[in-house]
Amino acid sequence: MTDFYAEHRETLDRALETIRTRTYWSPYPEHPKAYGEDAPGEGRAAFEARLGAPFALDQPASGGMLVPDEASPYGLELGITYPRAGVDELVAAAETAMGPWAKATPEVRAGVLLELLARLAARSFEMAEAVMHTTGQSFLMAFQAGGPHALDRGLEALAYAYREQTSVPRSVIWEKPQGKRPPLVVSKEWRIRPRGVAVTIGVSTFPTWNGYPGIFASLATGNPVIVKPHPATILPLAIFVEIAREVLAEAGFDPNLVTLAVDTRAEPITRELVLHPAVGIVDYTGGPEFGRWLEEHVRHAAVFTEKAGVNSVIVDSAEDLGAVFRNLSVSTTMYSGQMCTSPQDVFVPADGVRVGDEVVAFEAVARGLADAIAGLLADDARACEILGAIKDPEAVAARIEAAAAAGEVLLESREITHPAFPEATVRTPVVVAVDAADRDAYAREFFGPVVLVVRTASTDESIERARAAALDEGAITWLAYTTDPAVEQRIVEAAVDAGVGVAFNLTGGLFVNQSAAFSDFHVTGANPAGNASLTDTAFVANRFRFVGIRRQ
Repeated sequence: MTDFYAEHRETLDRALETIRTRTYWSPYPEHPKAYGEDAPGEGRAAFEARLGAPFALDQPASGGMLVPDEASPYGLELGITYPRAGVDELVAAAETAMGPWAKATPEVRAGVLLELLARLAARSFEMAEAVMHTTGQSFLMAFQAGGPHALDRGLEALAYAYREQTSVPRSVIWEKPQGKRPPLVVSKEWRIRPRGVAVTIGVSTFPTWNGYPGIFASLATGNPVIVKPHPATILPLAIFVEIAREVLAEAGFDPNLVTLAVDTRAEPITRELVLHPAVGIVDYTGGPEFGRWLEEHVRHAAVFTEKAGVNSVIVDSAEDLGAVFRNLSVSTTMYSGQMCTSPQDVFVPADGVRVGDEVVAFEAVARGLADAIAGLLADDARACEILGAIKDPEAVAARIEAAAAAGEVLLESREITHPAFPEATVRTPVVVAVDAADRDAYAREFFGPVVLVVRTASTDESIERARAAALDEGAITWLAYTTDPAVEQRIVEAAVDAGVGVAFNLTGGLFVNQSAAFSDFHVTGANPAGNASLTDTAFVANRFRFVGIRRQ
């Protein structure tokens, strides 16, 4: 049998070093050309071979094959069916598989999971096609976020889990002096007891990026995982389950350590699954309503949530307002704002923004941002590559309409015909100016292509309004523009108090939407946007316990 730990130890060592130093590193190239000329075609062929066919998995599936709600936002006919299993049979299979895996050393488990990451990396183009055609992301975003960047987050969680498990020696000889009497000598040993069956509840927009951290953290600490994809986005996580089961079997473990649980909107199984008494861990990414239900009702398990929030931009002053607009125009339009990190509320003082020795009026700032967005998306083909396709067209259309009715429309949302996928729903953002006094107009999330420019009395009010929205509704990102160190410090203090990460003066190729594995903590767990952080010690430490054994 291959010693996967020895084969991949260098990668793990580097990951452990990087989570300590917080510097840049990734073992998985984000540039498609790094994978060779044949990789794109092979990945596309592998994806196309799945269309219109049953997704075969040798796992419990007493319910036959499920016809899912899954459909491509680009209009491609998927026609994939998936094995349907009952909750009890999946849990029973996971519990049976758990024994040898739980008894394996952290090194053995880490080695198997590092091999899994390597094999997932080799299938990045197939995964990109699956992510693109189930979420509506553009191909490049689907490749990067669904492949290399998701793998980075999985490896990061694995590194944290390994570090915590090995922070205690496996055994010691403990001696306590007793003066003239012989010392007390005790042999002490510590075993790792996993928490129990883990359930990962997938999100519809970023299934692998948001799913891998919990999956790898649970597996690394000895827990089996039942993967429950979003009913409308199944294929990416089904591919993951397929590859994971292959690696586990090859390593000599029961492949039922990882199983797939599928359902439909009409016949959901998630509540039944997470309330099963054998479930010890739940990882969730998705809407706040069900996230709150999990936090309130699943008391027998450790529940880790990433929900949603109102992300803010505070504009106080800038050296180059044009550069601010260029950066904001990209961050607000990327994947049509269907990212939990997308900025929504742009707070601007009514008296304007200082730029050098001048003050630019609120109206000019708001209009400048709207014009920058319009200019960026003026070419339809380019716009489609930035915007991707809308995942849930009816819900997003309703949000656009509601946002437009809340204030003065500075830029109307328009529909674009995708040149390659004419059935796709592509919408540009609506940009709306609202007053800070009208809290209902902006202090809620409009998931999708919506940008709200909020007129405040001053920068101090902008800070307070952003802080209040984060504390009340949650927030994952703040972006601030100021040339005044005193203002910057006030924003930092407010951000820390609100439990939201903040970035200052982004004008180049880095966007507030982007979160770097091994360096940036994604969500803090300190406001209603989520109770967990990807990835920190708290995210992994409660997935296992140390059990002491003493012998005299």
